[in-house]
Amino acid sequence: MSAIRFVTLDVFTDRPFGGNQLAVIPDATGIPEEALLAITREFNFSETTFCYPPADPAHTRRVRIFTLGGEVPFAGHPTIGTAAALALHERALPGGSGRLQLELDVGTVTVDVRVERDRLVWAEFGVAKLPELGPPAPGLSMLAEILSLETEDLVGGALSPQGVSCGLPFLMVGVKSLKALARARVREELWERTLQRAWARDLFVVALDADGGPQHWRARMFGPGVRVPEDPATGSAAAAFGGWLALKDAARDGTFAWTIEQGIEMGRPSRIDVRATKVDGAVTAVQVAGRAVLMSEGEMNYRGEG
Repeated sequence: MSAIRFVTLDVFTDRPFGGNQLAVIPDATGIPEEALLAITREFNFSETTFCYPPADPAHTRRVRIFTLGGEVPFAGHPTIGTAAALALHERALPGGSGRLQLELDVGTVTVDVRVERDRLVWAEFGVAKLPELGPPAPGLSMLAEILSLETEDLVGGALSPQGVSCGLPFLMVGVKSLKALARARVREELWERTLQRAWARDLFVVALDADGGPQHWRARMFGPGVRVPEDPATGSAAAAFGGWLALKDAARDGTFAWTIEQGIEMGRPSRIDVRATKVDGAVTAVQVAGRAVLMSEGEMNYRGEG
């Protein structure tokens, strides 16, 4: 193999240079296993996806997701972005809208896709794994210290910090104001001593944005466990957060919806829409939606040397 075709997208945004960057390799067949992480690090985005023929011919593609730290079984913005790339670049949906089935390591994920205009796609996926709660989180004072905040900045009570996973674990940490959210900084030496080997290593820090209404949240994701100091849009964390909020809601049945803004502090504003459904007190579905913009396409030189 002498060249690898790629496309890049900005995900969870409707305009260039916002959202979360993603590289997609539409056909990774023939790329040696040892080259996948090196290619990911060459792009230096938080994630890169590699597409293969599906195991089930009724599905669209098998997709592998790599962060700078290695392969992960599931991630949100790569799922949205890969579906957008297949719709725009690979013409996977001749009519411009429809449903794709992507085989991820976490399971087969259904993605509804709609091409809205040239280079812009809306997509929504349903999680393959419903919300799972992890072991107890560290105390508020320890988490505040890790995040360079005061204990009084953190939310306790019913929304005390909690590890949650919809295929990839995150530690949900609520703070009481947007000002506290903006001040948050991870102290890596403390993180290494306390969370590096935890079930949920990476932190999804959230604050209610009262100006946007009770369903509007702002978030930041710090991912030292996957070598991502801060992520501008994290769909897998948003899915877990929505599932957690639904579990906490007193209603036993219904569909709940939230908007999460992320990446504001990084200058890459993102919007993630999340829905969760409950039946008899149990979460039965979580959907994550957003837009993606096709940014570039080209070839990467590769000869397997070194």
